[in-house]
Amino acid sequence: MIRTCALLLTASLAAAQSPRPNVVVILADDLGYGDVHVLNPQSRIPTPNFDALAEQGMTFTDSHSPSAVCTPTRYGLLTGTYCWRSRLKSGVLGGYSTPLLEPDQPTLATLLKGAGYRTAAVGKWHLGMQLPKLAEDADTSTWAGDPGIDFAGVISDGPTHHGFDHYFGVSASLDMAPYVYIQDDHFAAQPTAQQKAQGFPAFVRQGPRSIDFRIENVLDDLTREAVAFIEDASKGEAPFFLYMPLTAPHKPTLPHDHFRDRTGLGEYGDFIVQVDWSIGRVLKALEDTGAAAETLVVVTSDNGSYMYQLDDRATDHVTVPTAHGYHPDHHRPNGPWRGTKADVYEAGHRVPFFVRWPSVVEPGTTCAEPICHVDLFATFAALLEQPVPEGAARDSYSLLSLLRDPDNAKRGGAVVHHSVNGTFALREGRWKAVFSTGSGGRQNPKGKPFDGTRLFDLQADPGEDRDLAAERPEVVERMTRALEALRAR
Repeated sequence: MIRTCALLLTASLAAAQSPRPNVVVILADDLGYGDVHVLNPQSRIPTPNFDALAEQGMTFTDSHSPSAVCTPTRYGLLTGTYCWRSRLKSGVLGGYSTPLLEPDQPTLATLLKGAGYRTAAVGKWHLGMQLPKLAEDADTSTWAGDPGIDFAGVISDGPTHHGFDHYFGVSASLDMAPYVYIQDDHFAAQPTAQQKAQGFPAFVRQGPRSIDFRIENVLDDLTREAVAFIEDASKGEAPFFLYMPLTAPHKPTLPHDHFRDRTGLGEYGDFIVQVDWSIGRVLKALEDTGAAAETLVVVTSDNGSYMYQLDDRATDHVTVPTAHGYHPDHHRPNGPWRGTKADVYEAGHRVPFFVRWPSVVEPGTTCAEPICHVDLFATFAALLEQPVPEGAARDSYSLLSLLRDPDNAKRGGAVVHHSVNGTFALREGRWKAVFSTGSGGRQNPKGKPFDGTRLFDLQADPGEDRDLAAERPEVVERMTRALEALRAR
């Protein structure tokens, strides 16, 4: 059980406060705003650990991932810079992709490591790695690897080359080969089997797999590794930083057997329960080791849910497991927001965001200020009184003032949204300008970047139903200039 916020506060006041708290950042994969019960009270999916975080810390109700898909969000979170400034202007990387991060590019891990932190990443990387190449005369008779990859070699550019002392996880999304764990700078096993392609909900692509890699066990394995790191790191004198990018509830939608039939909402609903349990296990490890009172915890998601909102109640995921969505009467994975994962609409990038920091953040508070994952870099730099390296974290704003006084502080700048096809939107207060005629993602019409401009008043029209561009041309002109200036910076 997670302790109550009162017990956490008592412990934090009793302990000698460190100027350098431990930091844990948990990034769920494709978790929608409406998948969390405290954000969607009509949901039938129990999420007690998310709900406890809201009770014990601060809930940001207008938080945004820097992109509506996986890779660019991870780039933005770790670097404090929007990914569209990199070579990746649209789409995502694959399991064998080369590194997106530049060799000396500052990351959250290099920032905290430079301040004396012990650092670890556990989970889905999805930022590319420089995998070892297979020699032409290599004996591959005992394994089922992809041509050209030496699974016994050394990875020369991966998480441990970007500030992390330790890494355990997978190279990309769990539906992408290779299906082999990576430990630090090498593969943990040889792929001796071929994973067959499967359809939704247990969607995976074909590719090499090691025999110890069972897809339904991956979330449990990652959780076990994260708990082990906390247990070991909490014994040392140095503070620690754990970055835990989960592989779920991203496809394959494959909850472990001990979570099945928990919700009556199909595999997806049961998978959300398992994600909540995994986060609870990490929080419990902080409690059990006595580290909770000295730890800043951030829990969020990389983008919205991939589940569609369907009109036909009889053929949604509850009644037809292969159906890729829900009727609103059953569940709203993205809450009240328009669209789905990959879209420039709110459902694509408005995500759960909770911060628990017993010595600073008042329990049970909320913040309605628009923020973005890129802000973590400046926040941690300000917390540690460390300078932001020159040229780094160009899009990051410190959230410290919001954490301390959410009612009287502002982020300090507009938030840029970005879809899978490269469509931009800009958020300033109540206004959202969308620089396309479509979703930029999965919902039709998809449109193209800069094929038009629409304007929405999210305060009066949170569903993004009424385009006000023709009525408020001065707002459109101002926000167009603002986006141009941001892109040119």
